Amino acid sequence: MERKMVPNGYLSFEDEQFIESSVAKLNALRKSGQFCDVKLQVCGHEMLAHRAVLACCSPFLFEIFNNDNETLGMSHVKFDDLNPDAVEVLLNYAYTSQLKAETELVKDVYSAAKKLKIDRVKQVCGDYLLSKMDVQSCISYRNFVNAMGDWRLLSKIDGYIQEHLLEISEQDDFLKLPRLKLEIMIEENVSLPSNGKLYTKVINWVQRSIWEHGESLESLMDEVQTLYYSADHKLLDGNVLGGHNDIFADEDGIQLVQKKSPRESDTRHMSSSSSGTLSPSGFPAQNPKYEWKIIASEKKTKKTYLCLAVLNSTLCVIFLHGRNTPLSSPSSTPRLMKSLSLEIPPDDSNDKPMTPMHYARSGLGTAELNGKLIAAGGYNREECLRTVECYDPENDTWTFLSPMKTPRARFQMAVLMGDLYVVGGSNGHSDDLSCGEKYDPTANTWTPVPELRTNRCNAGVCALIGKLFIVGGSDPYGQKGLKNCDVFDPLTKAWTSCASLNIRRHQSAVCELDNHMYIIGGAESWNCLSSVERYNPENDTWTLVAPMNVARRAAGVAVFNGKLYVGGGFDGSHALSCVESYDPAKNEWKMVASMSSPRSNAGVVAVGNYIFSAGGFDGNEFLNDLEVYNASLDEWSPYTKMCRS
Repeated sequence: MERKMVPNGYLSFEDEQFIESSVAKLNALRKSGQFCDVKLQVCGHEMLAHRAVLACCSPFLFEIFNNDNETLGMSHVKFDDLNPDAVEVLLNYAYTSQLKAETELVKDVYSAAKKLKIDRVKQVCGDYLLSKMDVQSCISYRNFVNAMGDWRLLSKIDGYIQEHLLEISEQDDFLKLPRLKLEIMIEENVSLPSNGKLYTKVINWVQRSIWEHGESLESLMDEVQTLYYSADHKLLDGNVLGGHNDIFADEDGIQLVQKKSPRESDTRHMSSSSSGTLSPSGFPAQNPKYEWKIIASEKKTKKTYLCLAVLNSTLCVIFLHGRNTPLSSPSSTPRLMKSLSLEIPPDDSNDKPMTPMHYARSGLGTAELNGKLIAAGGYNREECLRTVECYDPENDTWTFLSPMKTPRARFQMAVLMGDLYVVGGSNGHSDDLSCGEKYDPTANTWTPVPELRTNRCNAGVCALIGKLFIVGGSDPYGQKGLKNCDVFDPLTKAWTSCASLNIRRHQSAVCELDNHMYIIGGAESWNCLSSVERYNPENDTWTLVAPMNVARRAAGVAVFNGKLYVGGGFDGSHALSCVESYDPAKNEWKMVASMSSPRSNAGVVAVGNYIFSAGGFDGNEFLNDLEVYNASLDEWSPYTKMCRS
């Protein structure tokens, strides 16, 4: 206890025991039911508390109380899906700031904290669970965390599994997982691709089997599936001997051959989503696509390999075995297999999926800043985000930066004089914004910049000749594109107009190359464009240059080695994975390797010697993952090893 006089004559007094004693008394009042004005009914158990205390602790309950017409008298809140003991732990925390729970109760406390949106408790419980995790429990922990949708914990658990897969594979929980058993046969003097690429091709085969041919994952697991990997890099179904075959190529150029039974050879009508993507058999087209992911893989013996993966949202094991019995080759692979082995190159510790963002994001802003990738805002399902994440390619880590002041999506980000600028976009509640803000990386702070002359959403933003340009965008009703182009001078802090585009555009890709600005594709109303315009700041004119091979809107663009790389987007019916490159010296576009996943409204940006594509929408779900393009190999990959090639 301290008492002192200050020069202005005021008495300053602080009672250090008051808060502690008041908190203890409040909790005693709760337990005795005195002055309580809310009754929680948790699975038949009644718990009394004070609205004001719970509202300060739980945003979920704050919303309920705020909308409760019964401002006087007792409020009633009912929960049928929470553990009463876990709720009691949270009530004690709300009144005392102390969190105490037996280890076996922590999962239930986590679930209750998630429901009540008490994020600090959820984080503490999650970290505690991680500290208790071992090879025996990690699979059950992963199932729990996946059900909770906690991507932060999930990435850490998957990292643990990657390091301890062989030990984990001996545990009961692992052995009980559903298993996809594959026999892979290769031709003489042919070796399989690297571990990561091999499993990517296997997952592509599973997806085709389910989506194109109506197989179920369970039926694929019923028996051993035989695949052939030939010298010309074809992955062939072992059932192609006789029968009716379909031959098609996947996005990596790997040719897949799939047998259809006579029943399947008849007309099979597969449902399509609004984006034109095939829907898995048995699920309505409007359902989100289920998760597909490689978690970890290991070579067990010379001829056996195992992989833990998520297939169609099912955690399962893929088991590969080298079969050494010669078989007749299918007609599309004429040579007879003589030597059947599974000589897979040693696994590289870097050959693992790149760490995903903490949040799935579509319509995000991305930029390169000080050798790192910045991802800001965007949509995460129904929510518009303020959060900003920074990816370090060297360490494969994401960290949070200070969040933007305004949630926004459908905007682009640019670097001007060492600062990040975001302007316009949508906040999820109104069609478009006029506000903007600037990020100072030294202070890690965002400050407002002068508002745009008009509201703009889906506009292109670019730094050029020391100024910031905003180009095109949606009209106030979002039905057609704009021709308007405005420029911001950071010295005068004022927006002025410059030459208008030749064609109305919104959802275009915009970038700077050789002191010129390019606006690429987009849509005039909802019709996708392939046309490209180039702006010359010296004479304030826009000129049409060679069009792209593919009309697309909501694509991403990166500048690398003097060329433009435009990837993904939407063609009016499908999310795209294809990528093309523009050479300004030749004024021509050519197709390059496709991304491993379709992506519209993704962030595409060059960082160091590589091009990264982050987030976006694949036609069914919002994405939080990364993939990287190596121009020297002309290859996209979701694996960290690509960044070391």
